Amino acid sequence: MRGPGSARRWDLRGSHKGGRGAEAEDQDDEPSLELALAGAYGAFVVTNFWEHCSKEKEIAQGKRLADLSKHLGLRHVVYSGLENVKQLTGGRLEVLHFDGKGVVDEYFQKFGVPTMTILPFYFKNFLSIFEPQKVPQGDRYLSLPAGVTPMDGMAAEDIGPVALCLLRSPEESIGQAIALSTGKLTEAEYAAVLSQQMGKTAEASEIAPEAYENRGSAGAKETAARFRFYALQPDRNVDLTMKLNPRARTFRQWAADDKATF
Repeated sequence: MRGPGSARRWDLRGSHKGGRGAEAEDQDDEPSLELALAGAYGAFVVTNFWEHCSKEKEIAQGKRLADLSKHLGLRHVVYSGLENVKQLTGGRLEVLHFDGKGVVDEYFQKFGVPTMTILPFYFKNFLSIFEPQKVPQGDRYLSLPAGVTPMDGMAAEDIGPVALCLLRSPEESIGQAIALSTGKLTEAEYAAVLSQQMGKTAEASEIAPEAYENRGSAGAKETAARFRFYALQPDRNVDLTMKLNPRARTFRQWAADDKATF
């Protein structure tokens, strides 16, 4: 499992008979990957663009896993993926950390064993890159480049039970793309929930992706590109998500659980 502060740790859980699980931590270490996957029925695979910020490297790592899955005879792989935005928009938009995962998913599809989970915005981003910022008046503001577009979200911690459910029901999930979300809110609605939980006012900036990108900060261009894609309202399925994990939390529930961290 990927650990804090590690540049080479990642999530790969092999599911063995009897419920035994194995994990691999270095996606560039093929022998350790093979050891984790050997004898497994299936696996939940997560590649992480942000560990190296290279679309090409993420594709190479994902393809390595697909080749190993085929070689070792895995019967079901749940891949934590995203849309190939460049392909979907005819090159009009490019989101590197989406597009690489889309290429990997297409590669997995050749082997007939994958289920792809398409991920939404993670709530934990409000504890890091989109943490509410203080202003001199004592209040806080969000700087989410979504404008007024409602945006799907989900707690990252609630993804694992979804993957487990999919692995346990291959007849219903193999070959499917499962688009996850526990709800869709505008930036102003996210801010209202945060205000309630923090006990301090959080205002929505309603900054446009273009203005966010012009800040020139590290990752601003990639983040702005992602939110331009979100503005197209890609499909996510709240009802199916809740069916797969009935305990998956809405943003309000997640914020109440984590309010001590704000």
